[in-house]
Parts: sequence; structure tokens; C-alpha cells
Amino acid sequence: MTFSNLAKYYEQLEATSKRLELIDILSRLFKESDATEIGKICYLIQGRVAPFFEATEIGMAESGVASAIARAYGVDKEQVVKLYRKLGNMGLTASKLAENSKSEARNSKLSVAEVFESLRKIAEFSGEGTVENKVSTLAAILQKVDPISAKHLANIPLGTLRLGIGDPTVMDALSIAKTGDKKLRPLIEDAYNKTSDLGYVAETFFKYGAKGLEKVELIVGKPVRPALAERTPSADEAVKRLGTEFAAEPKFDGFRVAVHKNGNEVHLFSRNLEDTTLAFPDLVNGAKLELKCKSCILEGEAIAYNPLTEEFLPFQETTKRRRKYNVEEKAKELPLVLFAFDVLYLNGRDITQKPYKERRKLLESIVPADGKVMRIAEERIMHNSSDVLKFFNEAISEGLEGLMLKKLDAPYKAGGRGFHWIKFKRSQSGDLSDTVDCVLLGVYSGRGKRTDFGVGGLLVGVYDKKQDKFATISRLGTGLTDEEFRYVNELAGKLKVDHKPARVVSKVEPTIWLEPKVVLEVYADEITKSPNHTAGEDENGIGYALRFPRLVKFRDDRQPEDCTTVDEILKMAKQQYVKKK
Repeated sequence: MTFSNLAKYYEQLEATSKRLELIDILSRLFKESDATEIGKICYLIQGRVAPFFEATEIGMAESGVASAIARAYGVDKEQVVKLYRKLGNMGLTASKLAENSKSEARNSKLSVAEVFESLRKIAEFSGEGTVENKVSTLAAILQKVDPISAKHLANIPLGTLRLGIGDPTVMDALSIAKTGDKKLRPLIEDAYNKTSDLGYVAETFFKYGAKGLEKVELIVGKPVRPALAERTPSADEAVKRLGTEFAAEPKFDGFRVAVHKNGNEVHLFSRNLEDTTLAFPDLVNGAKLELKCKSCILEGEAIAYNPLTEEFLPFQETTKRRRKYNVEEKAKELPLVLFAFDVLYLNGRDITQKPYKERRKLLESIVPADGKVMRIAEERIMHNSSDVLKFFNEAISEGLEGLMLKKLDAPYKAGGRGFHWIKFKRSQSGDLSDTVDCVLLGVYSGRGKRTDFGVGGLLVGVYDKKQDKFATISRLGTGLTDEEFRYVNELAGKLKVDHKPARVVSKVEPTIWLEPKVVLEVYADEITKSPNHTAGEDENGIGYALRFPRLVKFRDDRQPEDCTTVDEILKMAKQQYVKKK
């Protein structure tokens, strides 16, 4: 496929925010693609040249892209910047200058693969002369493409493609492209949950069909989308869901880490699939020295822990370890312990389909109970709600969040949420007994003291999985420190867009719309019905809202699609008035 043809599909995708239309456009695009390019096309739709978990960023700022545009079309950089300020988008700037360029006719036959490889080359430049190499390479491609292609090509390095497409939409379109309907979507999603690599999954599907997807297993080095837990309003309700015998583990207030070990090579991934290997050298060394396996993928919770006093440090201390600079110094100051709670892959075998009780035995065989860095999470077998409450109170007294309750015969459900795992957390005052993970959708300008911060309030939403969109649920203005308000203002500068994002459904209008990328943990007194918000909106236009919301913390370990869903909000709204017996 030519890049020019792909750019025409970009134009169609930009012109609509209706999910069915997006799926239709994508499915037509995929039908025109072959197995050698489908993976690259999936990455380019995401504005990338690699899966999200790879730290392969194109890495060009506005200044560099402006220099490339100027060089490609033989104009001064100042002219590019002036036009950019007028149009508000670097892609539109490139397109306009391309139209007016007197250069020779452009090569409309430049392929997707050729453009992809050039962008990949830009991402891989390093060392002396990097900026010049990036600028000259981008300029060379811009010279060869038509104005519409130039528009989208200039936006890709800046991450400003505004196509409004989520992974579920892409997966629906892949199935339709090959079968005419969505019947293979579950199979595509299962392969994606195991590898977190949509390009790899699409290429496998186009090369080998459904049978190829069925053979996709976990791969050391490709993060697994983590299993998620359900909530229940009481211990009695949890026992009804789990049966007469189940496991319970402490719920640590740290951050989730997936350890991928292959020989002496170790990679760490966060809950949102980010490669955090370089950030936690102590965990890497601990995995190399203490794990008794040739290869494995295991999950655990990393938490700052004082071995002398046997005390868990609060999340605010643990989160200080998430940094890019002075890593070794902070590792000595705040050493981490990883409490492993599940193993998904062991010595060349995907074991996610084994029941939890078997995976637990295998986990115990490779993780020491008293390791310095790698330890196995405590497990107790429970039979009734009294057992749960007793263990829960012990966990709370040790400064932990609560318990994780697990079915003994359940497989590991990558990317899935269900009652095979139930989180039983500390209840706070008010009727709502759990927090809500919300996505930041917009900001309101500040008044009074908050004028100095640039932000006075936040518009937040939750994920509508059925529509692959984000629905508003609250305006948030309390619980933030002065420093956090300034941080939100900094985020707004990076994520602001000039119109409501295509994946956002809202009746209210913030001062500035933001790309839905940041997740916040929010606590509220209760969930109430509201005509102003779109979360769970019924046929009468009545949705749900959070009453007296306040910020608990930023969740940089979560992807937007992993925040609380509309379906969960509906369940929580029903559960919040169920009193404990």
C-alpha cells in the first residue's frame, strides 16, 4: 500500500467520531492491506513505530519538525513557525507549504513500509548529531509525499494524530476485514492480552488466520495485560462468589510489577505495560540472583519495606522510586521488596490455563519465602466470611490496603476482569466503600488563589468499554495540593487539544480539553444520578456523577482503558447502599 493511500484513510478517520463509522473505515483499510504491512499500519494508526511497551519514541519536538518542514519546502523556519501559530497544527502547516511548494512532482508511490522504516530510523538515532539526523531524514520524506500525506507525516513525530481510535476499535475492524463480522474479535483480543502488541497480533492473524491466533502464547519480553479484580460490598457476598474454599493474600499499597526473566536477562513492566527495567536495578538484580528458574513471567507488588522494623512504608514513599534520574541513589535510600503473587510462564511453558492453586505451588518452587528482594506473598486458605474479616483486620493493622481473594480453580485471565479475583479493601467514611480510577479529560481555569496555578478544576471521566469512549462523571477541585495543581497545569500544556477528543462523550465544556491519557484515583462520598454527566446515561439523558469527589493520587501505572468502567460504576451505584451485616 502507498502511504498516500493510508493518508486518505487518515482523512476519513479524522472526519468522524462515530465508532461504527471508524470501524467501517478501518476495516476497508485493512482489506486493502497485506500481511507484510498490516502490523506497520496498526502501529502508524497509533502514531508509533513500535508497540507501546517498547521505549522506541520518534522523539522530535515542534522546533525540530518545523526545521524539517522548512528544509523540505525551501522556506525559512520563521515562516513555518508563523504559519503554525496561525493554523494551530504542524501537520496543517506542512500541508499548506507542500501545496505552495515549487519543487518537482512528488512520488505518490512511496510505500507504507518505506515511510515506516524512515520513521523507525528517526527513532533509533542517538549520540552526536542526533537532532540533525532526525531533521534531515524527516525533511527527505516530506519532499517525496503529497500535501495530504505531509499533513499526517508531520503530526506523527509530535504525537498529534487525532484519530480517536482505541485498541478495541482496531480489533473489531481486523475481524470484520477478514470475516465480515466481529466473530473473531474475542480471539484477537485474547492474543493481544497475552502479548500487548497489536501489530504483532495483526500480522499473525493476516499470515496464519484464526488458527495462528489460537497458537499465540505468552512471550518473555512482551508484557501480559494484567488480570483485574472485581469488587463486592461485603465479605459475605465475596464468599458467595468464591465458594467454600478460596485463597486470600494481603493487598499491598505499592505498584504492580511483571518480571520477565530469560536466563540472565530480566525485564520489568508496570501495570500500564511500560518497560521499567532501568528504574529498578535492585529488583532486576534480585530476580537474577533469587528466582530459581531458567525463564519465567511472574507478577508481584513492589513496595518500600523496612526489613529491620518489618514495616511497610506508605505509597507516597514507595512512589518516590518511580524516577528516571538518580536511580541508584534512590534504590539505596528506599530499597524495594517484590511480593510475588502469581506465575504465568515457567521454563518455556505458558501456564495461564492451569488453576490458581497449581500456579501457586509452582510459584512457591521458584520464589524464596525469605528472599532479600524477591519474596512470595503470604497466602491463607479461607472458608467463610469470619476468616476473611480476621485476616483483613490483620492486614489493615500492618498498613496494607486489604485483601485479594482468589478462586482456587480459576485460570489466569489476561486483561480480564471477573470474580475469579475479588479485592476487599478498607472501607472509608461515607456510603461508597472504594475509590474510582478516573481519566483526566479537561481542565477549568483557576480563580482566586488558583489563578497562579493555571488550573482551578478538573473534568474527569470513566471508560465505556462497549463504545470504546470516555464518559464524564465529575468535576474535581478538592484533594489536590498546590504542587499537584501545578503538575496538572504542566500536563495540560502537553495534552491540550483545540476541540473535544473524538473518544470523549460529554455534555459539559471545560476551559481546555485534554487527550485522555492520565489516570487519577478519586474518592467520593457516593455515586448519584446526574443530568450533567454521561457515565451510564439512560434513555432520559440521566447519567451518574461522583458526590464530593477528592483526589487520592495520580495513577501513572494505569492506562486510560484500564480505569474504572461505566459497567463498574453501575454496579458500585447499586452496591453502595448494601450494608454489612
